[in-house]
Amino acid sequence: MLIRICLILAILAALGVGVVNFVFVKDKINTLTTDRNTQRDGRISAEGERDKTKKELAKTEKNLEHTQTELADSQASQKKAEDVAAAQTKRADDLSDKLTKTVQERDDIQNNLTAYTSIGLTAEQVGKLGKSLKDAQAEIEVVNEEKAVLQRITEKLQVRLDRYEGTNTDILLRADLTGKILTVDPKWDFVVLNVGDDQGVKQDGELLVSRDGKLVAKVVVRTVEKDRSIANIVPGWKLGEVFEGDAVSPAHPAS
Repeated sequence: MLIRICLILAILAALGVGVVNFVFVKDKINTLTTDRNTQRDGRISAEGERDKTKKELAKTEKNLEHTQTELADSQASQKKAEDVAAAQTKRADDLSDKLTKTVQERDDIQNNLTAYTSIGLTAEQVGKLGKSLKDAQAEIEVVNEEKAVLQRITEKLQVRLDRYEGTNTDILLRADLTGKILTVDPKWDFVVLNVGDDQGVKQDGELLVSRDGKLVAKVVVRTVEKDRSIANIVPGWKLGEVFEGDAVSPAHPAS
């Protein structure tokens, strides 16, 4: 009987413990379920915020690209406008200069016309006088050119005469004559110079060839053309190789 009572008490105690455990476990389960639901709701909310942020970011990036495009277009338009403004400003300045020059020329013509009419000349007479003056100036230029040609011919004849008479064997060249060698023929020792009759070169005239201020050779002119001449290297005066671009100057400059 005692054993049965003990067994009943043990069963009751076990049932009590089971009830307590069930209540505790149920509370734990409820707590875990609540935590799980809270975390799930938080995760869903966070994912929603994340998706919203991504959409806003994509929209912002698109707006930024659009803004950058508009900025580039604006800058290009501004540059074009500035270029147009600069061109217009230059054109205006040029027109202003031309206007100033035209006004000055008009004033000069008016002053000249006034000066001529003050001495009794008509506008027609002034026009004829101006034309006659231009024609006279043109004739003077032609005469000066012919004079220069005759001067060069006279100098050549004088050189020949001096050589024939033995009074002067050195051909004097212009002191300011300078030139360069265009071509060199090392086989036959002749060079082509970029100066000729127009620059004052004379046949049989002697020129010194130099490079970097150092004497290289001496040449004597054999053929003279309008703006170039051909010369031979003088034997015994070749101190080094002659190259294209070497400078030449008179060996006997006129004082």
